[in-house]
Amino acid sequence: MQPGRGIALKLVSVLLFIVMASLVKATSGHVPPGQAVFFRSFFAMPIIVVWLAARGDLSTGFRVESRIAHVWRGLIGTAAMGCGFAALGLLPLPEVTAIGYAAPLMTVLFAAALLGERLRLFRLTAVGIGLVGVLVILWPKLSLGDPTDLAVIGAGLALASAALRALAQIQIRRMVQHEETSAIVFYFSLSATGFALLTAPFGWVWPAPWEAGLLIAAGLIGGVAQIFLTSAYRFADASVVAPFDYASMLFALAIGYAIFDEVPTWPMLAGAALIILAGVVIVWREQRIGLARGKAREGLTPHG
Repeated sequence: MQPGRGIALKLVSVLLFIVMASLVKATSGHVPPGQAVFFRSFFAMPIIVVWLAARGDLSTGFRVESRIAHVWRGLIGTAAMGCGFAALGLLPLPEVTAIGYAAPLMTVLFAAALLGERLRLFRLTAVGIGLVGVLVILWPKLSLGDPTDLAVIGAGLALASAALRALAQIQIRRMVQHEETSAIVFYFSLSATGFALLTAPFGWVWPAPWEAGLLIAAGLIGGVAQIFLTSAYRFADASVVAPFDYASMLFALAIGYAIFDEVPTWPMLAGAALIILAGVVIVWREQRIGLARGKAREGLTPHG
């Protein structure tokens, strides 16, 4: 194990995913979310294929044990990505990032309900604290009292994305028992590309050259970020690198302020602090009780 290298890889992947989200956000005023998912997934595939070939894992990356498992993982992950990209067009980047931190909290609940994992009082309390943080972020929008307000819709989409990512994590935990991580990563990009194409009749547009350039860059950067993320778990335990997910808040705050002129609100910062605290406590607790999450985390991205 090389924990320093693993942490460095994780931080680079986190930064790249935030840059990718920023590129998608920059085009969200004109390009529909489903079309953005297509670009993100399609242009990530060549990067992933080259990476698999360089590692000598091309054969395992194409090998499938359960097609239906990959279909479900692709469907859930594509829906999560679509909701997340739609939320980016309606909310500030730091808020979408903060609400997304609810995904690991929901994973704990879903694991208890769907996988039969024991939900001890300590972890349940941490989840409760995190969900209070989510409510703190959402409260200014919920208090508007207008369910058609764009901010309310954006918050709902961000929360739906987090819930779907949690379900994707559960699906991946099942899959890693018989599927290679490389296959999970490759077939997610492939299936997400296919599912995204199905949204074409619902309003795809012809992007301007600069929009197409940003979306292609988002796909390429997303593919590189996935490689760095997967590699991070090969050099360090999940309990070591997982807390560095929350560095994305620093990157999101900086990019949101510098590029999109987004000033964070105190409820967003307070809620994010509670969610991050809960997430770190859960990772620490899972390490103490010996729960293995590394292989499942390798196959998941912050957007699906």
